[in-house]
Amino acid sequence: MRVLVTGGAGFIGSEYVRGLLSGRYGFGEPTGVTVLDKLTYSGNQANLAPVAADPRLRLVVGDVCDAALVDAVMPGHDLVVHFAAETHVDRSIVAAAPFVSTNVVGTQVLLDAALRHGVERFVQVSTDEVYGSIDHGAWTEDQPLAPSSPYSAAKAGADLLALAYHRTHGLPVVVTRGSNTYGPYQFPEKLIPLFVTNLLDGRPVPLYGDGGNVRDWLHVTDHCAGIALAAHRGRPGRVYHLGGGTELTNKELTGRLLEACGAGWEMVVNVPDRKGHDRRYALDTTRARRELGFAPRVGLSEGLAATVAWYRDHRDWWEPLRARDREATAAPGVPATAGPAPATSARTAALP
Repeated sequence: MRVLVTGGAGFIGSEYVRGLLSGRYGFGEPTGVTVLDKLTYSGNQANLAPVAADPRLRLVVGDVCDAALVDAVMPGHDLVVHFAAETHVDRSIVAAAPFVSTNVVGTQVLLDAALRHGVERFVQVSTDEVYGSIDHGAWTEDQPLAPSSPYSAAKAGADLLALAYHRTHGLPVVVTRGSNTYGPYQFPEKLIPLFVTNLLDGRPVPLYGDGGNVRDWLHVTDHCAGIALAAHRGRPGRVYHLGGGTELTNKELTGRLLEACGAGWEMVVNVPDRKGHDRRYALDTTRARRELGFAPRVGLSEGLAATVAWYRDHRDWWEPLRARDREATAAPGVPATAGPAPATSARTAALP
């Protein structure tokens, strides 16, 4: 089996690639894995360093919106796992165009190529944010989509396109929607790595609003195990929820991170709430448990401790990223939450 992983140098995508090449998912090891990644600010070739010497791995640097490139890369692959996306809500509020381009148009380009070249399975990796906010209970997979941010609206559009290609063309598409994911190799703009790296540097952390927004937390290894299950056991045309089953308010999570980093509440700065900030997310994972055998294995206490330890021990990974992002956002005309301009040329990269 040959697998094409888009966004495979990013946080969740690189974890999936490392697990895939190690045979961790129990479905047999692939004969080849191609990573297609634009290597924008959050895509990092160093994320693939642990498997860089594997001869089955090939990294192609390029854009999923580049139809000619995608058409050249797609042939011969049996499975496509589509992680590539712009994902940071704050950035989408400042500048929505890259989110629409990558998340919607890029997905359409991939779907067309997958259909043209007879791909056997296409996994669209998505998010719980497409549903908007829920006050009580948990969403099932038939819940209408009601995204609140340009990011989540673009992901919802991509999901609907993928499912439409199944209904219209019979393309064997499976959609996964995961809850808030954390773990090693996550770019330090998201809540957990941002707070941890700030605290390790003795810098304050920003807490939105009253800190009462509720999220369900899922360790990245569990998320990728669920994606692998959906790729091999999921029914085409189905959506599967992958949740961690542990809900915390942002304030509760902040308290845990402060304790893990040996800091006190004096390090917390309350900041105005994000525009359109959803109050609570919650996924009903019954379908994934029954049809896929999905069950998270990493408890939140264990996972957070391991994550904090990883960032403490890997300053060489995150300090250059922080410095590069600060330099880029200091450039004239670059919004405070935007990343550096990505390279647009496609190439096959030598892995480190």
